[in-house]
Amino acid sequence: MKLKFDPSLQYQQDAINAVVGVFDGQPFVQTEAMAFQSIQIGGLFQTELGMGNRLTLPDDEILENIHRIQEANGIEKVAALAGREFSVEMETGTGKTYVYLRSIFELNKTYGFKKFIIVVPSVAIREGVLKSVDMMKEHFQTLYDKAPFDHFVYDSKRLGKVRQFASSNQIQIMVINIQSFQKDVADKDLSEMTEDELKKLNVINRENDRMSGRRPIEFIQAANPIVIIDEPQSVDTTEKSRKAIGNLNPMVTLRYSATHKNPYNLVYKLDPIRAYDLRLVKRIEVASVRSDENFNDAYVKLIATDNTNGIRARVEIHKDGRSGPKATKIWVKQGDDLFVKSDEREAYRNGYMVQNIDSTPGSEYVEFNQGRFLELGQETGGLASDIMKAQVYETVEQHLKKEKALKGKGIKVLSLFFIDRVANYRVYNEDGTTSLGKIGQWLEEAYKELTAKPVYKGLIPFDVAEVHNGYFSQDKQGHAKDTRGNTADDEDTYNLIMRDKERLLDPNVALRFIFSHSALREGWDNPNVFQICTLNETQSADKKRQEIGRGLRLPVNETGERVHDETVNRLTVIANESYEEFARTLQTEFEEDFGIRFGKVEKIAFAKLVRRAEDGTETEIGQDESAKIWSALVSGGYLNPAGDILDKFDPKNPHFELKVPEGYEDLRAAITDEVNRKVFKNRIVDARDRRELKFRKEVQLSEDFQRLWEKIKPRTRYRVTFATEDLIGRALARIKQIAPIKAPRVSTTVVEVDITDAGVSADKQIATRVRDAEPVKVLPDILAFLQKETELTRHTLAEILKRSGRLAEFKVNPQAFMAAVAKEISRALHDLMLEGIKYEKVAGAYWEQSRIEQDAEEGIIRYLSNLYEVQNREKSLFDAIEYESEVEKEFARDLDHNEAVKLFVKLPSWFKIDTPIGSYNPDWAFVTEREEKLYFVRETKSTLDSEERRTKENQKIACGRRHFETIGVDFDVVTSLREVSI
Repeated sequence: MKLKFDPSLQYQQDAINAVVGVFDGQPFVQTEAMAFQSIQIGGLFQTELGMGNRLTLPDDEILENIHRIQEANGIEKVAALAGREFSVEMETGTGKTYVYLRSIFELNKTYGFKKFIIVVPSVAIREGVLKSVDMMKEHFQTLYDKAPFDHFVYDSKRLGKVRQFASSNQIQIMVINIQSFQKDVADKDLSEMTEDELKKLNVINRENDRMSGRRPIEFIQAANPIVIIDEPQSVDTTEKSRKAIGNLNPMVTLRYSATHKNPYNLVYKLDPIRAYDLRLVKRIEVASVRSDENFNDAYVKLIATDNTNGIRARVEIHKDGRSGPKATKIWVKQGDDLFVKSDEREAYRNGYMVQNIDSTPGSEYVEFNQGRFLELGQETGGLASDIMKAQVYETVEQHLKKEKALKGKGIKVLSLFFIDRVANYRVYNEDGTTSLGKIGQWLEEAYKELTAKPVYKGLIPFDVAEVHNGYFSQDKQGHAKDTRGNTADDEDTYNLIMRDKERLLDPNVALRFIFSHSALREGWDNPNVFQICTLNETQSADKKRQEIGRGLRLPVNETGERVHDETVNRLTVIANESYEEFARTLQTEFEEDFGIRFGKVEKIAFAKLVRRAEDGTETEIGQDESAKIWSALVSGGYLNPAGDILDKFDPKNPHFELKVPEGYEDLRAAITDEVNRKVFKNRIVDARDRRELKFRKEVQLSEDFQRLWEKIKPRTRYRVTFATEDLIGRALARIKQIAPIKAPRVSTTVVEVDITDAGVSADKQIATRVRDAEPVKVLPDILAFLQKETELTRHTLAEILKRSGRLAEFKVNPQAFMAAVAKEISRALHDLMLEGIKYEKVAGAYWEQSRIEQDAEEGIIRYLSNLYEVQNREKSLFDAIEYESEVEKEFARDLDHNEAVKLFVKLPSWFKIDTPIGSYNPDWAFVTEREEKLYFVRETKSTLDSEERRTKENQKIACGRRHFETIGVDFDVVTSLREVSI
């Protein structure tokens, strides 16, 4: 099985274009005849040691580019350029690795840059990058005309690869761990080091006979590479690591992460909230496993240790109160007696005197008299073992529910368990045999019990012993062992995890329940992980974000295609804490990592709400009107003066209706949605808070539904026609608007090269100067370039260029002119295609209503928090309707209660109309009756012109309108039922 990659995802293209746009104005050498000029102005230059990248743009032009990109991407502009480092922020699971790998090819295609180094913080991420390059190689070669490239891991035993990196004229991608070269940033000269100290240095800075007496680092520096840092918050964390990266002599540094600590010159931002709202990752649900209070035994849990003001420990115990014992967290120090601290609870009378506390990171513990000993996160006298057993059972049950829901859809379901002790899953006996530890036994017991039930019987055609296994590092005897995640033994485990990635996605492979060590968490990133369960007996330092990050990526089916069905894309975390605690902890981590402030509504929050005039035009209400609405919400008790959302704002309450100022009633639903977006707890749902929708066969068989379906069921195909002269005219109008093309400029930076026994460095800048480049002597084939970019005929392109009146600017800066003209011609062509689109019915092709019944038989599960319960049962196919916004909820309510509406349907996700820019799924179909019966299809939208309704979505709706015109159905876009003439 091969994973397939979609090259047209807009958010990924935006991230790639942001990086490419940083160098806008940099010339590009296109032909062999221009190779000589590349030494002066192109993307490459020749040195004694090989070919190197060259950037000719001065900093002031780069800053102009940065400002333009930041404004387009809604990022606050930087006052000044923070060095030649540029940051891209992308949430885990949204394709960060794909984006930076594709950016390599795009930078090469646009500017001719060829030397790239990817710096990673760990073996796990390195193996992930290598696997990604292997999987995406064919995809990139298709996109970029089989551009030749070579990729390799830096290895001190294969220095020939370093020489090749410098000398090759092909794209070179070196992947290197920061550990491979950072310790060479010595605190003293090599001349002062002993023989033993010299032997400990990395090879990369040593003179080497196989490299003509040169140091390997000199070849890398000569290449002037573009350095890509994957997870910079884990790479350049110290002065030493920052200096080590500087010693690579990067042309620029591109930084990619979900959690930047220093987002230098941020050019693109896809934070977790936007990724979640755009449905680019799985929805998160929590199955909470909690115990009832057990006050019979002496309960103690070690929560934390601290040595900032004397050594002390934070423990949780049972303490007597007026209403009886309750769990209480307290600080204790050496000599404290828990019998006293618990207000003399009898269970603590003997053996709970604090004897010793160790706060050493990684080995924290507290010791009591009589030999009792607790490590961080451990407890005694509680129900920890019972809770873990219940978590295993819950995970197996959630897994089987998902298997049942996806049966026949070709989507493999995986569940991932993280444990901190291998012996809890697998035991190595003295006679050389292996047996299951307690967690392995619990899994087999739960699996056998649950698969014996009629609802799950025969669902998985494999024996229990075949469906689970573990990925652990091994000792010399081949036995699985506990590990830290960064040892040499872990490399083979990461290799295996990555190598098995595609195999695990095959539904015919039995393995479904996977166990791995918590320390290896970073290596796991399989898209079909639907359940995650962490079973640690000691405290886990990993954050919730790291835990859920292993399963956020959208799943794939058996053909390797991404699945975009929201009913499928749900990640269930089986937690040993309440759903509220989990959400609260995750929210805190988001706030700390991203600086996101939840539950706070700014005064300008409603500025982009739009109103539609009678002529159909839409205008934003603006910041002043937004401030009036905000003040009214404060006065009404929905917000406090700081903008924090108060408890009175409760849209989940069926009787709730937001009071808005007079004159803004038409915006009530949109205002509610905008405030609701700020409530974080809405984004994490309780896995048990859902139910199966009830299908009403009698409604499907009714005359109203049969006639409605008869009208909307025809399928269509489209063709595009337009006049060449129209295209030329539109392209000319756009080309006239292009800003004047400037000549390329050459910037020269003079640096002092320091060669010492410690190595070669080039980081002391002496002077800079900028001048216009020499006029281009050999012009590229502009028609060939434009034909490749637009797929139009040479005759049409020549006509556009001749009539543009701007051909003289082609000589000034060929690449800039060609890129700008290609972009505007493509946009003109795109607009004309959509205007000239025509739909026609396909004979004998219809949407089969039997699919609705089939869906109902398989079971349609929805969350209670997003369900509108239909009151008039004879009007709807199902007893409830799932809504995504307050606008949809109000529309469903109005359809339900309006007497003229006889029947309404939320169209299923498979009811899709083909368009040139992707499929379109309309919202509603309904029947009304007054003097006559009328049949409608309507798209509901908020008045908020949000990310989801950018130009592309509007164009899809326009195509949908043409489709329904062709089949004779009344279609429109509305914000409420009042806008429908019924």
